[in-house]
Amino acid sequence: MVGTENLKRIVDQICRDKGIDRALLIDAIEEAVRSAVRKKFGNRREIEVQFNDELGEVEVFQYRTVVDEVYDEETEISFADARRLDPEIELDDDLGEKLDNIADLGRIAAQSAKQVIIHRMRDAERDVIYEMYRDREGTIVNGIVQRFERGDMVINLGRTDAILPRDGQIPKRSYKQGDRIRAYLLEVRRDARDSKFRDSQLILSRTCNEFLIKLFEMEVPEIAEGIVKIMGASREPGFRAKIAVSSIESDVDPVGACVGLKGSRVQNVVQELQGERIDIVPWSPDPAKYAYNALAPAEVSMVVVDDDRKALLVVVPDDQLSLAIGRQGQNVRLAARLLGWKIDVKSEQRYTNLENKGYLSLAAVDGVDEGLADRLFAAGITSAAALAAMDSEELMGLARIDAERAQTIQQRAALVKSPAATPRPPMTPPEEEPVAEEEEPTAEVEEQETPAPADQDQPAAPEVPAQEDGDDAQG
Repeated sequence: MVGTENLKRIVDQICRDKGIDRALLIDAIEEAVRSAVRKKFGNRREIEVQFNDELGEVEVFQYRTVVDEVYDEETEISFADARRLDPEIELDDDLGEKLDNIADLGRIAAQSAKQVIIHRMRDAERDVIYEMYRDREGTIVNGIVQRFERGDMVINLGRTDAILPRDGQIPKRSYKQGDRIRAYLLEVRRDARDSKFRDSQLILSRTCNEFLIKLFEMEVPEIAEGIVKIMGASREPGFRAKIAVSSIESDVDPVGACVGLKGSRVQNVVQELQGERIDIVPWSPDPAKYAYNALAPAEVSMVVVDDDRKALLVVVPDDQLSLAIGRQGQNVRLAARLLGWKIDVKSEQRYTNLENKGYLSLAAVDGVDEGLADRLFAAGITSAAALAAMDSEELMGLARIDAERAQTIQQRAALVKSPAATPRPPMTPPEEEPVAEEEEPTAEVEEQETPAPADQDQPAAPEVPAQEDGDDAQG
């Protein structure tokens, strides 16, 4: 056991270093000594433990009942022995007797006391950390990379350590021990023992949308003042992000405020996110207008809104399809997360085809995907019946398949019911094929009750060149 002459000084030092309440620590010491005494003398004795602040020592008292004849020495004391200790004692009184040999409780009892003190101190430290950081949950904190544990990063915040999990780290950036780092304080736990992150009350993240929002709040004064509001954000950490902004004052441009002079504000955020590309778009309460903005930089011809299913059909010019979809669907995926709606992107040509019953019969043939249906329709095969009757070698060339598969597709096409008539002529001479394709806008105009898509002969916007986003993806 610790020498009592040093106990008061040790208590005061621990309270200063750990920030633990002194009364809580003294209560832990008393409980530890009580546990040690019971280990030594058993549980039948009535023991009371007190910390004497004036003497700086722990006092242990044993209480026994005064009786004429003693049957149990652990709980009873004779009247004659009690009189020698207290002349005013009477029968049936409880007499408290101080134990002077608590320093000789033994190794097992001392170890038990140590475990109790450690356990209580850890609980007290958890409470201190929780009270210190609970009001900072949802803010950005600064720290130093301390060490790595199975891919997770341990960050020293000064008074305590926090965990930056593997899934909360931006994949394109690696840190080493001693690097300074900023992260979003995602969660503050009162008790970390039930968490998968052992002994970690503070959970950080650099991949959540809130981290991006907080960075803009720090960089853009108009956001901190409430003039500009971030209405939504979506990210693919380390690669690309989109945020939607609005302004409560008509003379403040929300996008310009976030970009800053010569892009200075947004560049500070991009640098913190290790080059993550950020699209800043105006927010709109109209889902169609919002989708038009969110799919930037791609141009949008038309948006069809389905409020019941919370779905949008977005029609874009043919040369803008790959730009609207993005690399591996990234652009449309981020836009859908930003809106919270399902977005289906189609080119003008495909949208026009989908209005044609003959094209739909082609697409209904088992083994004919949308790409093949487009090629067949462009070649003048305007229905499933025409597919079944066409030359097999021509089908093999268009579909790039062997004779057996071409025969199978034609057999299946014969089973599909085709419309009686289609907007395109069933037979078109080869030299007039381009003219037949020009009739497509006519069918489209007949259905127009919403703004018509751009004419197919109109050239694409010159400022949008073909770029790396040009996957052969389909909306």
